Amino acid sequence: MTDDRTKGNPAKDSDWRLLLKLIPYAKGSTKDLVISLLLLVPLSVANAIQPVLVQQGIDGPIKYGDLPGLRWICLLVAITIVVRLGLQSWQGFLVQKVGQKITAEIRNDLFHHVTLLSTSFFDRMPVGKLITRLTSDVEALGDVFATGAVGIFSDIAAIFTIAVFMFLLRWDLALLLVVMIFPVTGLIVFFQVQFRKANYKGREQLSELNSILQENIIGSSIVQLFRREQYNSEKHLAVNARYMYEINQTIFYDSAVSAVLEWISLVAIAGVLWLGGGQIIQNNLTFGELSAFILFSQRLFDPLRQLAEKFTTIQSGFTAIERINQILHESIEIRDPEIPKFLPKDGKGEIRFEYVSFGYKPSELVLKDLDFTIKPGEKVALVGPTGAGKSSIIRLLSRLYEPNQGRILIDGVDIREINQKELRHHIGVILQDVFLFSGDVQSNISLGEDYSEDQVVAAAKLMNVDPFIQALPNGYQTQVRARGTNLSGGQKQLLAFARAAVRDPRILFLDEATASLDVGTEYLIQRSLDRLLEGRTTIIIAHRLSTIRTADRILVLKQGELIESGTHDQLIENQGMYASLYELEVMAQA
Repeated sequence: MTDDRTKGNPAKDSDWRLLLKLIPYAKGSTKDLVISLLLLVPLSVANAIQPVLVQQGIDGPIKYGDLPGLRWICLLVAITIVVRLGLQSWQGFLVQKVGQKITAEIRNDLFHHVTLLSTSFFDRMPVGKLITRLTSDVEALGDVFATGAVGIFSDIAAIFTIAVFMFLLRWDLALLLVVMIFPVTGLIVFFQVQFRKANYKGREQLSELNSILQENIIGSSIVQLFRREQYNSEKHLAVNARYMYEINQTIFYDSAVSAVLEWISLVAIAGVLWLGGGQIIQNNLTFGELSAFILFSQRLFDPLRQLAEKFTTIQSGFTAIERINQILHESIEIRDPEIPKFLPKDGKGEIRFEYVSFGYKPSELVLKDLDFTIKPGEKVALVGPTGAGKSSIIRLLSRLYEPNQGRILIDGVDIREINQKELRHHIGVILQDVFLFSGDVQSNISLGEDYSEDQVVAAAKLMNVDPFIQALPNGYQTQVRARGTNLSGGQKQLLAFARAAVRDPRILFLDEATASLDVGTEYLIQRSLDRLLEGRTTIIIAHRLSTIRTADRILVLKQGELIESGTHDQLIENQGMYASLYELEVMAQA
């Protein structure tokens, strides 16, 4: 994402180039679009012929007292009204149908693309801003088709047809009205350009508002605990004020277009009355022709007024296209290889880091030249101060991020040459902070994969989690609220153990996995965990060093570098950083 976009400046693509990007989505609705466009001809004729029928009625049956003739003309007017309303309803339905279909397709593509983006994208994109683009921006884009695109062709066709009928009736009055279209069009274009700039800034401020809202809702307990209500309200008020300012700008430019059109239409009617009235006095014009042109002047500027309104909708749509394109053009950094490799079936989970360096920002490395091997079935603990890079190792091995240099191999295969689905199938992760989805307990263990209920129950029993689940109101079918708010931290962590067990992974990560459990539950889980770890390569992150004394090997990290490696006893004997950390822990416990 470029800097100018981040600051809220519109992208440099022209309107037509932006509109062309929607053509692939419209191709699936070609039939409905063609029918909508074909309906423009009878709609325009039915609209333009009514003033002519009025003129014929005034200059014919009304002038000569022909009542039957007047009835026939009234019947023709009624028929044109019915035809126009019927065709308009049909066309409106088709256009709305196309708009909704295109909106759904864009929303699907955008959601699919977002799910493929790397974790680094979500590190820099606030959730509230992203949700705005996935919802309100997509809806605005759908409105381009639902009310704008075909409507513009309809309005242009109406103006053209009315102009033809006017010139066939009286060229001089027709020329007066047509000439007035040009300055109106220029003003509309000017105000719409200004509207678009203000609309872009307004949507950026709306994204900021949604971001603040999402942050405060998720962190509501922290807001209240630390008495930040007033501070956060003032912050929200400031962004809301900026949003209101930009929205007021869009309202001003939109209203300016309506006001200009209203005044121009009144001037046009006055001009027709002045020029036509003079010609009536000179017997060069009939009352019927003057009445027809008054109606023509109203109908000529009505499409212009509607055209201006549709331009407003389309400008909002162009803004949405720009913002959506910024997401769709975000590169997918973590990609599957074109010709993937598979982990050997007889592999046991050997992990090798070969001179791996990594930084969330290229200039700030958090891991530096890591070079180590974890043997199959080995139980290895990662130890070090906060910020040493322990969690980053897990993220790299799971391929949530790519290393800046070096490579990572599992059973001799570079993980970049393995499909992500295949790689993560062999990796189980149990984190301290467990995320649960809305749904039942069973679906939160299987996570959409085709594990049977028997497999899920067997995994829960293996980890001694089954008794806790059976105690829930509806057992495995108990509904879990969003983010698992109806379960305690310890209960959520128990489900994480069952998640890992049902997948039977080759490699297992434990990141403070028992931190939220009480002593009794931790004892039961630890016994089950020993069975789960048997024969698997395991990486453990633990801040309580007493829990990793039995690890086969301990890797000590400091500022992203591996400074010590060995068993607990060896590291204590070496009297290095690990020994210092262990002594501090013992003193703290004492």
